[in-house]
Amino acid sequence: MTITEGKQQDITQGRSLELDAGSIVVFDRGYTDFTWFNLLNSKGIYFVTRLKANTKYRVISRHQVNKEQGITSDQTLILTGPKADTCPIKLRRMDYSDPETGKHYVFLTHPFELAAKTIVDIYKSRWQIELFFKCIKQNLKIKSFVGTSKNAVMTQIGVAMCMYLMVAYLKFCSKIDLSIQQIIRLFQVTYLSEETCGDYSKKIRQALLKLRYRCSLHSHESLWDSSDRSYMRIRARR
Repeated sequence: MTITEGKQQDITQGRSLELDAGSIVVFDRGYTDFTWFNLLNSKGIYFVTRLKANTKYRVISRHQVNKEQGITSDQTLILTGPKADTCPIKLRRMDYSDPETGKHYVFLTHPFELAAKTIVDIYKSRWQIELFFKCIKQNLKIKSFVGTSKNAVMTQIGVAMCMYLMVAYLKFCSKIDLSIQQIIRLFQVTYLSEETCGDYSKKIRQALLKLRYRCSLHSHESLWDSSDRSYMRIRARR
């Protein structure tokens, strides 16, 4: 999790990411930077994004597609116009029509060895992340801050995010049919007794035990980055 000032563009943070060779980065059109694309390619890092409508390019070859999978075109292109020198590599353009919604998407990528449907599925996986963050924005409400310094504000945001992610993990472990916001309300108004919560109480308590056990396994790890105590280090584990 990275917290920045509102005036900072997303692409600025994207350029600072340290990624391993062979990684696949998926992002929206707000991260379009052809110089950065060329840099990713030179490091052996793949990307999948959507093509901006005003991008100038020339198609140099076309490939067979399986229209039953929603793929309507698969092309190899090179950039033209003012941006051509910033990214002189061959890129891959794909058209996809979602059979469920009827919406049309144009993807830009450069791993040519992957099947077109695989590229589509990779980008679709990003949608789930977008839905998760949309849910956070709607439900993670901080009504007041206990301090006004940068460290106090960022610490409180970090604690709130940890709380939200733990509740999301409880929902995943318990498999209950409540929204994250409903689970938070249960914690606010009850002690999760069986009289007030019924079967939900047992499932949530079991999930809490799993979470407590996982936390005990990693209790030796510091939550704080020694280089800057205003940022929380949150590791994702399976």
